[in-house]
Amino acid sequence: MRTTESRSAVLAQLWDEIESLRPDERILVAIDGFDGAGKTHLSRELSEHARRRARRPTVGVSIDGFHRPKVDRVAAGTGPEGFYSGSYRYDAFRACVVDALRAHGSITPAVWDVGRDEPVDPVRIAVPPTGVVLVDGIFLQRPELAAVWDATVWVHAPFEVSVPRGNARFPGSHDPDPEAPSHRRYVGGQRMYLAEARPQERATWVWDNTVLDRPTFRRNGG
Repeated sequence: MRTTESRSAVLAQLWDEIESLRPDERILVAIDGFDGAGKTHLSRELSEHARRRARRPTVGVSIDGFHRPKVDRVAAGTGPEGFYSGSYRYDAFRACVVDALRAHGSITPAVWDVGRDEPVDPVRIAVPPTGVVLVDGIFLQRPELAAVWDATVWVHAPFEVSVPRGNARFPGSHDPDPEAPSHRRYVGGQRMYLAEARPQERATWVWDNTVLDRPTFRRNGG
């Protein structure tokens, strides 16, 4: 997606707010939202903008690098509950990213290749003293993780937008209707997350990504 002038301006406003957080320390910022909302792209845009500013460095991490092996995900159940409860190794994420960042300023950004369904060779990345670690993914404000973030961005797009947008990443034809049986596991799991964690209400900022070239963002509470 090409970044339009309008999108660039709003992106700069969001980065200004992120950059102002505890400017002399390392921070963890979650880029949360539904599948297909545009979380990963927003994280990359923020990193690119930060590099152009040449002030506060960023390191990108995806929660997808902490998937459970497929056999464990299947064992957790093929319905919404299995998707919500059994997709990720939050213990590994906390040890490799959260605790490691706090303890010694370096992180291991991934332990599992979900496409190959195999472990990855661990790589340690040193985060500069004022670095911003941007973590993108789904379910980032669930109870296991809610307290670890210095700030959170909820990337909003309704299911009727996020589902076909997410489907476009994969070959073949896919039903765009979020209520279609083929989406029950994923949409249902994300609805469970909304009910339990109320992520949009609790996020620091809400980034409305429904119309890609005309996003908006607001700080929750004012």
